[in-house]
Amino acid sequence: MTDVVMPQMGESIVEGTLTKWLKKAGEHVERDEPLFEISTDKVDTEIPAPVAGVLKEVLVDEGKTVAISTVVGRIEEGASNGASAPAPAQAAAPAPTPAKPAAPAPQKEAPAAADKEPFVAEPRQEPVASSAGPYPIPVPEAQPGAASPDGPLSPLVRKMAREYGIDLRQVKGTGAGGRISKQDLEAYMSAQGAKTMAQSSTPAPAAQPQAGAPVPAPPPAAPPMPRAQAPQARVEPMSIMRSKIAEHMLISKRTSAHVTTVHKTDVTKIAKLRDRHKAEFQQRYGYSLTYLPFVIAATVEAIHEYPILNASIEGSNIIYHNEINIGIAVALENGLIVPVIRNADEKNVLGLQRSIVDLATRARSRQLKADEVQGGTFSITNFGSFGSVFATPIINQPQVAILGVGAVEKQPVVIDDAIAIRSMAYLALTFDHRLIDGALADQFTGKVKSILENWSREIL
Repeated sequence: MTDVVMPQMGESIVEGTLTKWLKKAGEHVERDEPLFEISTDKVDTEIPAPVAGVLKEVLVDEGKTVAISTVVGRIEEGASNGASAPAPAQAAAPAPTPAKPAAPAPQKEAPAAADKEPFVAEPRQEPVASSAGPYPIPVPEAQPGAASPDGPLSPLVRKMAREYGIDLRQVKGTGAGGRISKQDLEAYMSAQGAKTMAQSSTPAPAAQPQAGAPVPAPPPAAPPMPRAQAPQARVEPMSIMRSKIAEHMLISKRTSAHVTTVHKTDVTKIAKLRDRHKAEFQQRYGYSLTYLPFVIAATVEAIHEYPILNASIEGSNIIYHNEINIGIAVALENGLIVPVIRNADEKNVLGLQRSIVDLATRARSRQLKADEVQGGTFSITNFGSFGSVFATPIINQPQVAILGVGAVEKQPVVIDDAIAIRSMAYLALTFDHRLIDGALADQFTGKVKSILENWSREIL
């Protein structure tokens, strides 16, 4: 019997969610045939069967999240599904005696249709003060200093008075000649609202009128404040991958002291090199030559000079990694994944471009292996492919830096007191200030910039 375990899909990943079983208990499975699907913050992929045989046990149900290395099922090697599949329990059990149908439960008078849509709430109707009552409302007398509604009033004041039902004879104007302003109306409404709230929260006991005393008329009700219409909304739960990404990003922001430095870079030489070879490159290898392999090549060369950018922090210790494994961010339809180019410093531009195309293609078709999304020591994100000029990326834990590459655009640039058209791009390095200071980060980014601006190596 072979145990099937939850694989580790990245060094910072401690658990995964089993989203779907592709085989049922009792079914035969071939070695490397997709057995179940998992989802983490780094990958949403299918896990193949480790051996051929019959899936004897399913120990973790769909939708459950378990720790890595947890046994989720067991496969009996070499077994046949025809010989080992258990007989249905219903066949062995005697047929149950039909029971007398129970009397239907009495129906409630309240309709149950509201239970079918738990996310839709009826807007709560607030009580609206009414001017109707047992007593006629007297016409209030004008207060001293109050402006007449027919006096010099601005159109805005008249409009507010109409919309909110304000008797302008009750508003004291503070403008020239007792003129009512917008601020006067707002102050009046605030005072009326505060008065209404105080009366409703601590009502005073009504005084009993003395015999023969005239009954005083109640004060006029304050006009209701307009209520904002609640926006319509649709509620749906996050996907497992999206919730894992959200959790991972928050952990990174809480862990590292994020700082971003941005360098403008002239990549005209590389742009001309691409233009000169892109047709031949496409014909010879079957895919395009992008700017990303040049950036990776320049980055790994700069890491050799500044190895602390390739390190990580463990407690109060600095871990210097002997390998340079570059993670590249790949956008998916429902999230993001960072596959890793291992030993990137051992590859030339052609080898880096081939690795980029291979990993990105298999990431989007959910064919990445577990070891291809872990072990990264430095990450690069090419947000310029979507037209962004520059951004401030979040560090991919437990790394200490990530380099973002903006869109390459032709811009007028002053060179030797003359204006020239150059292909420019922004390099945005986000670094962990716990370990890397600003001067060191700028030196590293300046080194990457210098390599790109003075590129002289051929690619074919």
